[in-house]
Order: sequence, then structure tokens, then C-alpha cells
Amino acid sequence: MGVSAGQPYPLGAAWDGAGANFAIFSENATAVELCLFDGPDDAEESARIPITQCTDGVWHVYCAEVRPGQLYGYRVHGPYAPQEGNRFNPNKLLLDPYAKAVSSPAQWHELQCGYVPGDEQEDLSFDSRNSAPVVPKSIVVDTAYAWGDDRPLRVPWDRTVIYECHVKGLTARHPDIPPHLHGTFAGLASAPIIEHLAKLGVTAVELLPVQQAFDEKPLVEQGLVNYWAYNTVGFFAPHARYATDTLGRQVHEFKSMVAALHGAGIEVILDVVYNHTGEGTHRGPTLCLRGIDNAVYYRLNREDHRRYEDFSWCGNALDLRHARVLQLVLDSLRYWVQDMHVDGFRFDLTPALARGDDGFEREHAFFAAVLQDPVLTQVKLIAEPWDLGPGGYQLGNFPRGWAEWNDRLRDGVRRFWRGDDHQLGEIARRLSGSSDVFAPSGRDACAGVNYVAAHDGFTLHDLVSYEQKHNEANGEENRDGYDDNISCNWGVEGPTDQVEIVRLREQMKRNLLASVAFSLGIPMLSAGDELGRTQQGNNNAYCQDNEISWVNWELDESQTELLAFARRVLAVRRAKADLLRCAFFRGDSECGSGVKDLTWLRPNGAEMAEADWGSAKQRALGMLMHRHGSDEAPRSASLPPGVPNTLLLLLNAGRRSCRFRLPVIPEPGRWLWVLGTASDRAPARALRGQAVRVQAHSLVLLKYEPTA
Repeated sequence: MGVSAGQPYPLGAAWDGAGANFAIFSENATAVELCLFDGPDDAEESARIPITQCTDGVWHVYCAEVRPGQLYGYRVHGPYAPQEGNRFNPNKLLLDPYAKAVSSPAQWHELQCGYVPGDEQEDLSFDSRNSAPVVPKSIVVDTAYAWGDDRPLRVPWDRTVIYECHVKGLTARHPDIPPHLHGTFAGLASAPIIEHLAKLGVTAVELLPVQQAFDEKPLVEQGLVNYWAYNTVGFFAPHARYATDTLGRQVHEFKSMVAALHGAGIEVILDVVYNHTGEGTHRGPTLCLRGIDNAVYYRLNREDHRRYEDFSWCGNALDLRHARVLQLVLDSLRYWVQDMHVDGFRFDLTPALARGDDGFEREHAFFAAVLQDPVLTQVKLIAEPWDLGPGGYQLGNFPRGWAEWNDRLRDGVRRFWRGDDHQLGEIARRLSGSSDVFAPSGRDACAGVNYVAAHDGFTLHDLVSYEQKHNEANGEENRDGYDDNISCNWGVEGPTDQVEIVRLREQMKRNLLASVAFSLGIPMLSAGDELGRTQQGNNNAYCQDNEISWVNWELDESQTELLAFARRVLAVRRAKADLLRCAFFRGDSECGSGVKDLTWLRPNGAEMAEADWGSAKQRALGMLMHRHGSDEAPRSASLPPGVPNTLLLLLNAGRRSCRFRLPVIPEPGRWLWVLGTASDRAPARALRGQAVRVQAHSLVLLKYEPTA
């Protein structure tokens, strides 16, 4: 094999058709060795190549005749001085942080530790055992792919409906997917899944982490895995667990999945975890960044460099204050957009990425770099707007160009439909786009991603079936997960055959789905909620790679009806996109029509007064939305420009039915019934009289049809 100096750019392994260039950054290393392997389980490398060239901290070498599929890793030399922040140990084989593929799923093993396990001071010791037998190998990949005419879909925010899902969870039990494709990228790209998504009306899938992740020690010892995969060790590599063939095939299969979804008009958003890595605490394994340059890649505790700062409760935090660490994150993001064709990202615990020396910084270099990047500014950017460090709750404080998970809507909708006191003002603010949260930063309603259930917490079904978490299967004696779920079981904890309770639970599911669908902002559904999926009360199923987490596609009558309802509410939203758009309502009359664009109504038909908002027990409210046609607003297919569009959403969270008097619209027309969560009345039926009765614990949506 011919070996030469190579180039310091690009980082990672780059195959050029004749050989491969290898480049890795380590500021404090004293020597770096490239190790080549013949097989994924080999304990010893077939070649160990000293890298003698180092340019600005980048160690680089070119190896002629290396081909795609070549397995490799690094051994990095330097001081082993944990109390000074250095944990170099060349006995530990290291993954390339820029590896495009990894040979197998990564699981904890004692040999991966840079120290000899023992007492509390164990990490100060030095382990000379070779970890290569238990460390996945990086793979040289040919990134070429015949994309054909695939292009970014760039679905506008006001037409976006997000479906949060897990690659395996969505596909593992589907009866019409071939068994060998269950739990894979190829399974997600299959016709049954795409047909379901298209009929449901979603425009984007938001995939729980698909980058190479790590199963930590406590889970491995219990025979569990990190199913959610919020424990990344490879920011460029698709998770080997989701491939039909792990030796590099996962890259091709991921791209094929994206192409198939794009062909159906569905965008792909990745949930990404750049706030920490799977190497965990100072007592975790040495797999990648810890052994490459611990003091550079991680935020070390100011008083004790042996330990880390930790804003995720996962043991460490990447240090994006360092230019090369920030580069790692940005290079990864650009790779997934340019090479893998994804359409956006949801960033886990985003404030952790923008912490300076003294906390969250809205002007942090991370935000500045992303928002000036010609690639990243063209995709969807969604923040989980909190982390677990001091001052970590930052909802509404992100810059323009970012959307955020809106837990204020989640909690407000849950409390209103549960029947809590003093909720009128809160539900009104959330339904109308949370302007109190997003307007101060100069953004509109589409800065909020609205949801009532997500992967983290109760499913929609469990939200109306359980009041206590039931996480015993996680092996932590039910101590993990949230204690306050803002849920209600409506009389019985868990499953029941009591007809009235079952009926009410189904009605509440419809209320919650409709509230998200008819709120200003970006609606998001959690996979399986439209099918009545249950996790049996587990609200933290991060380690449950089994039927607790997987979507069940064998539907009973009530689940079939719920699916039909979910399709219907999203279809209504799609048809009324000119009303439910990004711009906040102004509260004034449009085009001299005499009707405000937004009016809040009491059941008697009068406009809500200031004193009404303070009522503790009032649980009924009307939301009259009116947009007059204009060339500036997007129009539904059924209404040409110039024709007014009016919706009336009537909500009754009380225990008794409520009679709502219908408002008078100056233009001649009639009120039509669109849908109700407690009635099987046919849609688009004209109403007679000047009032409508809304059943207890239900909502009704009406539209006004001009006749002139």
C-alpha cells in the first residue's frame, strides 16, 4: 500500500477513486495512528500506519489502493492525566468522528474504558488492554448515489404538518412490510408506510435520532438498548441498527428512504443530538472524542477538569465554544443536507448548544454560524427550547429562522380539556398562535411547533387513560420519567370495559387532536397517536425496543374511527390554510367587513369582555376567525380571492352541554357544520336556527358560507 502525506481537508475518510485520504483533528495529541482492519470483529488491525503529517492540528495521511468498505479506526497518543482533562490512551481503538458508516451497533463493554474499573478513583488508573474486539469499526464509504431528479421540497411552514416517528417503532409490526425490512430505513420507505402518511395528510416525518448511537452500561446489563438513540457517537453515520446490511449499506438505504419519501411529497427532518455524546460521564467508555482530545471536544468542569459540565443529565456536554467543535457540528449538518438530502433538523436540548461561559446566549456563535450558512438557512430548523442546566428554559428566545417546540400549547390544551380552573385566557393564547411567546422576537405563529403528545411522555391514548406513570419495565423502580403529566384517566387507571369511560376517552382524544390541528402554528403528531397507540402508561420508553414502543397496526373499531378523524381534521386544516396561516390575528376588521379577524365569544354570542377572562369556572369559549380574500394570502381551492373565509370553533370543556348563539355575519350566508368531536353529524350540513348545542367535553367547528 502506498502511503503519502495526504491533505488536512476534508476531515474524515474521503475516497477519490484510487485511494482514500484520512484526516482527524486533535489539538493536544502527540501521535496518531491509522488502523486498518480486515473484518468487523477483528481484535487486531491488519495494518497500523503512523500519521506523520499534522497541519493546524489536523493529522492526515493518504493511503493508495484503499477502497470503499475498508474498516478502520484510530489510536491517539498523548498524556493520560484526567485531573488535567487529558484522557489519551492508544490502547483504545477510536471511531472516526467523521465516519460516514460504522460496522455495527455500539454497546458498552468494560474493555472500552480507558481506566481499570475498580473503586471511586478508578478513572485515574490507566488500562493497557486493547479495546478493538469490542469497538465498532469506521467504514470508508463511496457516497455516490443516483438521485435522479430528487430536489428539496421546501414545503412552506404554513402548509407543514409534522409526524414524529421512530424508524423501527413505525415499521416493526406492520403486517404488509416484509419481515426482513421491519425496523429499517427500507421499511420506512415501503409502500404501506408512505401510503399511510400520505392519506393522513402529513408533509414531513421527523425521525427520532438516526445517527450512530451507543447503548450505555446500565441498559446493557439489563438486556436493554437505548431505543430512542439520544446517545450519539457518530454524527455522520446512519445508525447501523436500521440497515439490512451494516457494512456501509446503511448509507445507500438511508438515501433510498429519503428519495421515496420525497417522491410522495414528504420531507425528512432529523432529530439530532449535538449537546452531548454517548461517552457519558468521566467514568464512561473511550470510544471517540474522549480519546481523540477530551479537553477540546468536551466542556470540562471549571473546578475539576476530571469531570464535565452536563446540561442534559447524560454525563457530558460538547464544547461549541471551540471553533473545531463548532465545525464538527456544522460539517455534520451540511453533510446530511447536501449528501443525504434531508430537509431539516430538530435539535435536542438546543440551549446546550448555545451556552457561553455564563449561560445561554441568543447571539451565540452557533446561531450566527447557522443563520449565515447558505446551506443550512434553506432547511427547517426546530429547537427543543430547553435543556436541564441553570436557566435552561428558553421558549421564545430563539432568533429568527428558528421554530420551537411549544410546550406552552401542549400544557395549555391538556389543562383546558382536563377541566382545570382559570384556563380561558391560556387556551385562547395558545389557539391563536402564542403571540405572547413568539412576537417579542419578531417571529410569527409558525415559530411554534404545536403538539399535545410526543415521544417523551404519555401517548395520546395514555394521556386520557392514566394519571400515574408506569415505568417499571425500565428497571429504575418507576423513578424515571415525569411525575406531572397533566393527564386524566376519567375514572379508572388504565384499561377498562366501562362503556361511558371508553366513550369519553375517545372523545377527549378527538378534542386534543382537533385543538392542535386548528391552532395557529405548525401541527405535530406523534407516531401511532392517530391509531390509539398505548405504551401501557410508560411515559419514558427510551429503552423499550419491544411492543411497548412499537406501533400496532391491527386496529379495532375505535382505532379505525380515530384514524378517520385524524385524517379529517388535517384535511380541514389543509383546506383552510388561508385562515390558519403564520400571520398572527390582529383583532381588527378586515376590508370594512365589520367582522374582526379574530373575535372571542361567550356562549350567548357576545364578545368576551375583560372580566370574562378571569372566570375560574367558565369552560366554554367561541373562537371566530375571519379572513377576507386578498391576493397576498394563500387561498383554499374552494375559495377564489375576494371571498371571505370564516370559521367558528366552539369549545366546551365543561361537564354539561352548552348552547352557543351563533354570531351575526354582515354578508348574506349560512352556517355549515364541519365537524364535532361528540357528534356523528354529517359534514357541511347547513344549520337551522341561530344557535347550536355543543355537548359536554367536546368541540364543534362551523364555517360560514356566503350565498350572495
